[in-house]
Amino acid sequence: MSGPRTLRPRLALMYREIAKFGAVGGAGVVVNIGVFNLLRNSTDLQTVRASIVATLVSIAFNYLGFRYFTYRDRDKAGRARELSLFLLFSAIGLVIENGVLYAATYGFGWDSPLQSNFFKFTGIAVATLFRFWSYRTWVFRALPGREAVEQAESFLTGATRADTKAGTSAGSDQKKRKNAGANRR
Repeated sequence: MSGPRTLRPRLALMYREIAKFGAVGGAGVVVNIGVFNLLRNSTDLQTVRASIVATLVSIAFNYLGFRYFTYRDRDKAGRARELSLFLLFSAIGLVIENGVLYAATYGFGWDSPLQSNFFKFTGIAVATLFRFWSYRTWVFRALPGREAVEQAESFLTGATRADTKAGTSAGSDQKKRKNAGANRR
């Protein structure tokens, strides 16, 4: 049953996951904002293009952090699937993040360095909510809990025993029929 005894460990795991996600994400934000400002100040890239490049760099950084730190205990089977989903959801996050910056820059004309950094950060915050949900739900899926594994094993063991008993009784019924047929002759 799901009572206070099972809720407390689940919340503790969720808090740890959020803390690890936040640590990797925080480092990714530093990389993202750092690369964005470096590109914006040292190249002729337009604001949103510099932001897209910075977001791509932080996506690569974040994948390594999430795979090998935050979600290292999660299912590692199907890395191609995992990476494909990570890139898909990261691309959606990129659109969300840079859509906010695009609207501020080209929709409202807010393009000063302070305004660009503010809306870049705001876009990152909105996209982070989406990314957290999608990564934990679809990309880095949890391995089944011990209770689920034990329940499945007991179910399979019970089914195997039932099949064996049914097979034995079916086999003995066939032997009885053969013997009865041999006695008739």
